Amino acid sequence: MNDPRAAAEPAAAVALPEAASALDEPGHGRSRGRGGALGPVALVVAGGLSVQFGAAVAVLLMPRAGALGVVTLRLAAAALVLLVICRPGLRGHSRADWGTVVAFGIAMGGMNTLFYQAVDRIPLGAAVTLEVLGPLVLSVVTSRRLVNLVWAALALCGVVLLSGGGFDRLDPAGAAYALGAGAMWAAYIVFSARTGRRFPQADGLALAMVVAAVLSLPLGIMEAGSKLLVPSTLGLGVAVALLSSVLPYTLELMALRRLPAATFAILMSLEPAIAATAGFLVLDQALSTTDALAIALVIGASMGAVRSQGRGARKR
Repeated sequence: MNDPRAAAEPAAAVALPEAASALDEPGHGRSRGRGGALGPVALVVAGGLSVQFGAAVAVLLMPRAGALGVVTLRLAAAALVLLVICRPGLRGHSRADWGTVVAFGIAMGGMNTLFYQAVDRIPLGAAVTLEVLGPLVLSVVTSRRLVNLVWAALALCGVVLLSGGGFDRLDPAGAAYALGAGAMWAAYIVFSARTGRRFPQADGLALAMVVAAVLSLPLGIMEAGSKLLVPSTLGLGVAVALLSSVLPYTLELMALRRLPAATFAILMSLEPAIAATAGFLVLDQALSTTDALAIALVIGASMGAVRSQGRGARKR
């Protein structure tokens, strides 16, 4: 995240019981052995690298088109590319199928809009670290295991370190947007899994991207207007769309069909570290020792929560 993540957008969301059970149903190709897992693991890692470096490029584009304009360019370009590549069929789908796609598109659009508002105000690594907390909190709350309170406390320590004792160091609005994006990231992962089951290949993703693009279009036009049509701005917007939407979302959708939910979640927990690296290399956003420790604590908490929930599910 998506991620701006994408990818992201994050991590512990797929550890939610509903999402985990959905991904573990027969027919979703739970990996067999190390060799079988290497392919989908590589997909997730490649998606994380793509979405975070795409987010860094998007930050460079914001002075030209604004945060909302960048979101519109990214989603609209991604929707057009996916429609051309996938050519999704519109017939033969139930009302529930379309409801899932619309919910997926709303989650995707909300995640992107909130996240870009965040990175317009706070460093990329900090934004993704805060974004991870939404899915992590949901995972802890739904797990009903006391050990996850430890992971929640560890994540809280990381957030306190990152904020320097007060979010005024980061910009309160930017921090709030990042946390909101985290909640939407959790919804994105859940509906991504559901969409992958209901639609073949990446058809559902293409349709959901159209929903997200349509929702973002009025906001982008209001903020950027004719600036969106400048050729150089359009070119960068297409690059952001490919790096932050088309490639990572497709890779994640493929991985979600082949990886156990907990494994996917652990890999996605590395997003803050990838984002911090992209921020340093592309945007010259250097991390202090305290910031690096804070990000490490949140990553560790995400991994711990997902792994402990996975053990609890196996015991039941």
